[in-house]
Amino acid sequence: MTKDQKVVAIQEIKDLLQDAKVVYVADLTGLNASKSSDFRRQAFKQNIKIKVVKNTLLQKAMEQIEGVDYAEMFETFKGNSALMIADTANAPAKLIKDFRKKEEKPALKSAFVQETFYVGDENLDTLVSIKSREEMIGEIIGLLQSPIQRVVSALQNKSEAGEATTEEVAAPAVEETPAEAAPEAPAAESTDEAPAAE
Repeated sequence: MTKDQKVVAIQEIKDLLQDAKVVYVADLTGLNASKSSDFRRQAFKQNIKIKVVKNTLLQKAMEQIEGVDYAEMFETFKGNSALMIADTANAPAKLIKDFRKKEEKPALKSAFVQETFYVGDENLDTLVSIKSREEMIGEIIGLLQSPIQRVVSALQNKSEAGEATTEEVAAPAVEETPAEAAPEAPAAESTDEAPAAE
């Protein structure tokens, strides 16, 4: 690789890393061309960018990124390295784990997720269980909607119960009206009779 090619390769890696919030470095060693293509295809479907990189170029690119010190990851840059960039925190971890149900690789070398570094394949399960921003927002919305739904449900039940009560009260009132009128009539007669007796 010429010096100019290296400069171009470093710039390509920097472009991927710029503003990236989710960065994984995985080891794809041992995956043949067919399996490697399958892994890339699945990554593409999940909106995960993958680039096989030279370790020295990856390190140089990361050293030039402002705002994040990737130094903790450098010790893992040995052998075959594939850079994985995603928007969802746990997407690459889930992809690796699902793929490993049939294969031994890929293995997680290191990751930078939600301002935290994870070094070593033993962190894969931890990364899988990280909730993405979307999942967290969904849960919060669900929690907020739950009391609102209860209030709306209670109000609907109350208004239905209120309508039923109004109908029940209205029906007896109609029945009682003639009964009340009947006693009033004799009372009026007795009032009329009293002056006649004088």
